[in-house]
Amino acid sequence: MASCADAQPQPAWALALAALGLLVSARAAARLALWLYAAFLRPARPLRRRYGAWAVVTGATDGIGRALAFRLAAAGLGVVLVGRNPDKLAAVSAELEAKRPGTEVRTFVVDFADDDLATRVGALGEFLRGLDVGVLVNNVGASYPYARYFHEVDEALAQRLIRLNVEAVTRVTHAVLPGMLERGRGAIMNMGSGASAIMPSDPLYTVYVATKAYVDQFSRCLYVEYKGKGIDVQCQVPIQVATKLASIRKPTLLAPSPEAYARAAVRRIGYEPRCTPYWAHAVVGLLISLVPEPVADRMFLNRSLGIRARGRAKEAKKKAQ
Repeated sequence: MASCADAQPQPAWALALAALGLLVSARAAARLALWLYAAFLRPARPLRRRYGAWAVVTGATDGIGRALAFRLAAAGLGVVLVGRNPDKLAAVSAELEAKRPGTEVRTFVVDFADDDLATRVGALGEFLRGLDVGVLVNNVGASYPYARYFHEVDEALAQRLIRLNVEAVTRVTHAVLPGMLERGRGAIMNMGSGASAIMPSDPLYTVYVATKAYVDQFSRCLYVEYKGKGIDVQCQVPIQVATKLASIRKPTLLAPSPEAYARAAVRRIGYEPRCTPYWAHAVVGLLISLVPEPVADRMFLNRSLGIRARGRAKEAKKKAQ
């Protein structure tokens, strides 16, 4: 029987490889633990105490924006609902006041697709003057009616996407930020998209994805600029939520209801500069990152071509009626 003294020492390269493996495993375990904590255990920020008494939500009459308004009210904030349809604004305001008695609610009408956007957002800034706006949610946005090649995107659609997804978030932030600076506190949450931040590409949605990439970088730069001034800026990048914008009617595990998404989203406000609040979206993002980009590109192209074919067939049917 061999003694311990007869054991051969391990070569240096094997020890280095083992140490590297241990380091990689420890890093992966730490990242998993941090993600689990942020996704499920970390407490939400005390929004009213930390940032201010009011939240402003754009695109607040439907989908994610509406759900976020209710969650922010549940967190104790007064809510300014911003949207283009005065009747819908009034209906959401009445429902919010009925479900959350004592919540202060105000409404402001802006059609972010209009040519006079600068004037209307200036009026919004005046409307908000004197309010202790602690949270701004830039949620308004638009996508394609269905997937299409870039050469099939007409001028009206391209202009609408740029105005709603780029100009609106820029102008509204510029109008609200000075008040936050005066008070030395605030949180800005901009709605990005996993299509630009998680997926390697989303072909046949080119202009939409490019506008959301703007939101991502706009948010990141503001985060760095204003972090030292008491203002937290964040871009949230969901994948799919069951809304009209995504053309998904029935919620699923991977496409949650707006209410389910909003619960996760409000808990993350004020933390990371970019996050994917809904846990299943984060898992999907991890799986996508493991797929070689050429393979992922082909997968998403095939998916988009299927959406395009169905959209064109539906459009042709409508024209034939």
